[in-house]
Amino acid sequence: MLNIENNKISHIKLAKSKHLATILVIVSLIVAKSTPTFGQNRSVVFSRANSLDMGVSLSWLEQTWDDKALTQKRITAADFKLLKTLGFKSIRLPVAFEYHAGKGVPLNLLLGYIDEVWKQCRTNGLKLVIDYHYGTLNDNNYIAQTQVIIKTWTLLTRRYMKLPADGLFFEIYNEPPPMNPQLWKDAAYNIVSAIRKIDQKRTLLVGASNYNSIYELSRMVRLADENIIYTFHFYEPFLFTHQGAAWVGNQVATTGVPFPYNVEKFPVLNPKAKNTWGETNYYQYKTDGNEQSVKDKLQIVKNWSAQYFVPILCSEYGVYNEYSDADSRCRYIKTVRQTLKQLQIPGMLWDYNGNFSVFKGKPSLNTLSPCMKDAIGYEPDSTK
Repeated sequence: MLNIENNKISHIKLAKSKHLATILVIVSLIVAKSTPTFGQNRSVVFSRANSLDMGVSLSWLEQTWDDKALTQKRITAADFKLLKTLGFKSIRLPVAFEYHAGKGVPLNLLLGYIDEVWKQCRTNGLKLVIDYHYGTLNDNNYIAQTQVIIKTWTLLTRRYMKLPADGLFFEIYNEPPPMNPQLWKDAAYNIVSAIRKIDQKRTLLVGASNYNSIYELSRMVRLADENIIYTFHFYEPFLFTHQGAAWVGNQVATTGVPFPYNVEKFPVLNPKAKNTWGETNYYQYKTDGNEQSVKDKLQIVKNWSAQYFVPILCSEYGVYNEYSDADSRCRYIKTVRQTLKQLQIPGMLWDYNGNFSVFKGKPSLNTLSPCMKDAIGYEPDSTK
């Protein structure tokens, strides 16, 4: 009888041990995603983040709305020379890999264009960020879709592995949708891990869910990788920066919104915006449409950066230019640029040559207004 009881106790202890071991494995996996390994000097990744300041996105290889985008060469050597003249230090190249694959576009064609951009960046002393743009990741397909993303990054990582780690950067996924933040973090962890199996030196850019939201980033726990720059997009106040943008919908139907808020120039609410977030933003604009509000919101991500002692990057900011007045655009871009500088956050404009362009027409010094030259901090070299 005693032996039977002892056997029962032994089986119970063994079962408990196995259960505890299972729990410890699960916990260790969760912790591993967020607990950093201190194998690399943090100063390196901070320095690389700062090197991306005064950047701009080239709208070209992500233009899913333009069937001729790939057949007409949009970016030339003259463009890169102009960017260098204007004082830009880095280029962000969004590429719609999944979209083009679905349209039967040969991957080698895209890679050839990327190679051309890299060559021009090296010629002109510019850093380059390759950005995985317009993916289809969501709560329902994230397991399978993560593998699609990993497949592309595996190819890119092997192709560009020998290029300098302080000159070429990978942004693993642009604007993750409003999905479960933990599911996105799991996907990001797996993408980063796949790249690290091939290249441990490449600096990666990772943002939060809900379209690289500053608020989601402020709630995110950092990943367990010492070589990541955390990225966010800044288009606050949205009522101003996206006014009239048809692809956004009725919430931004109100146009003629000035920056900063001016009671005498503030337009009447467009009826189409009623009962949307646009109506809420409209009545909030007297509070949100000013420099202090911009600083307060950017301070949110600055505080998060300080909490984890990790570098951050504003990889997009700008204004849709069809309905906003030129002076307001200049004031807004200058406000964001100067505030980022004050907070020591590097920033990149959206974009060089699309519908957020800072130019009036085809990019050139002659189509850059005096107020926009001031807004982007352009200082002509008086010695030339």
